[in-house]
Amino acid sequence: MAEASANTSNEPEPVSPVRLALMAGLTGMLSGLVAAMFRLALEHAERWRDWFIAWAHGWSVAGLILLVGVLSGCIAIAAWLVRRLAPHAGGSGIPHVEAVVSGELKPAPIILLPVKFVGGLLAIGSGLALGREGPSVQMGASIAALLGKFRRLSEPDVRALVAAGAGAGLATAFNAPIAGAVFVLEEVVRRFEPRVAIAALAASAGAMGVARIFLGSNPDFQLPAMQPPGPGCVVLFALLGLVAGLAGAGYTKAILGTLQVADRLPGAISKWCLLIIGTGVAVVAWFAPSWVGGGEVLTQATLAGEIALRNLLLLFAIRFLFGAVSYAAGTPGGLFAPILVLGAQAGVLFAALCPARFCAAFPAAAFPLVGMAAFFVAVVGSPLTGIVLVAELSGGYNLFLPMLAASAAAMVVAKAVHSPPIYDVLKIRTLALEERRRNL
Repeated sequence: MAEASANTSNEPEPVSPVRLALMAGLTGMLSGLVAAMFRLALEHAERWRDWFIAWAHGWSVAGLILLVGVLSGCIAIAAWLVRRLAPHAGGSGIPHVEAVVSGELKPAPIILLPVKFVGGLLAIGSGLALGREGPSVQMGASIAALLGKFRRLSEPDVRALVAAGAGAGLATAFNAPIAGAVFVLEEVVRRFEPRVAIAALAASAGAMGVARIFLGSNPDFQLPAMQPPGPGCVVLFALLGLVAGLAGAGYTKAILGTLQVADRLPGAISKWCLLIIGTGVAVVAWFAPSWVGGGEVLTQATLAGEIALRNLLLLFAIRFLFGAVSYAAGTPGGLFAPILVLGAQAGVLFAALCPARFCAAFPAAAFPLVGMAAFFVAVVGSPLTGIVLVAELSGGYNLFLPMLAASAAAMVVAKAVHSPPIYDVLKIRTLALEERRRNL
């Protein structure tokens, strides 16, 4: 009893809300700086990839072989960095962050930061269908954990700071500060806690204050202003939500299925699989360079109606399979950006199949935007985050009503077909892999 009392007395006291807000603001500034640098570096990597593909075309078949070798090599290096130096850096990192915030895992060592940065740059820059938000979220959480440890905060305060750092990373990745804060409360901690809310808001504000110096303040996707659809839109967009919900449930199943296959492969075979994945990326990039990578360019083109319908169904099928295979490669990279691509394409395909008289009353861009929100909700299971994120990405604040209707329908479908929120399953997998590593 005396020993327990001594341990309790040595536990740091929770800091005041003012100090927590200041710490979270500093965390957000550091996270915003790192995530902004990652985003800029990734843009340079993608431009280099496009240049290299164009140059390789001048060498015909030899150029294609060289492209396969370079892209496969970059993907293999990214996977090797994860396996050897920071196993928790693989994938999006959000399940690991959630496990840290819930107290089920300890924060990862500092080596995770460079591995996530460099590995994410190599993997996404090489053309894997992965999102920049995953590395940004986990790097923000890692910075928060380091700062909390340095300042010797109490365990609850460190967890609040980690959650806030994750939100700051998401806010910077998509230039969406409100979505970053909502993501913390809805997805990371899954309840409203005043102290966590204070930290999340302060961190998102700090992150955007720094990040916008480098990235600007415009929404990621540029669209003309849209008039708000009337109440009659509810039925039509609820139908879109049903379709997007089914597609999202299928995507969840595809990702989890490819991960199960990857987990069962022996080490030697998994290395050959990386070569196969790299070859697939190179072949797609050879014929259509914009079809690989995180997909932000594809999403913008879809929203602007620049992709011919005859190509859209093929593109949707390729990105659907490509996203699942890319995540199974085990390199750093997130799920959000590929989900948004597929959601936008699903919205356009839905509008193309509907009778023209039903769609004519609504802006053309409304369908891909609502599809993005509904597909996101079906996969992730976080409706407020999805709706706010899409609104901030596009400036489509007039579409809250159709996004609400579609998101509700998408959640109903996901529940009906027993499709779980993907991060719930990925968190269980993360904990199981950690247990397996401890037992080795």
